[in-house]
Amino acid sequence: MSKGPCRHKETWWWNDEVAEAVREKKKKYANWKKEKSIEGWKEYKKSKQNATRVISLSKKQKECASDLNDPNQQNEIFRIAKQMEKDRI
Repeated sequence: MSKGPCRHKETWWWNDEVAEAVREKKKKYANWKKEKSIEGWKEYKKSKQNATRVISLSKKQKECASDLNDPNQQNEIFRIAKQMEKDRI
């Protein structure tokens, strides 16, 4: 029996590069929390900026217009549009 909609939303822009940047950011944050050093904080801030940059580039690079003629990609386009609509609400 389900207790409602899935808590884990799909993200259309997530890829391996984004996952690595976020993983690195989390690791730097854990190190900073453990050590409480200024250098650790600076490293965390740099990795946070990098993760933000990688995410924004990933969102910009996802082009849907070229995939409209491919019948295998049409469902993917509709899934992306549905996710984008959910994010706006």
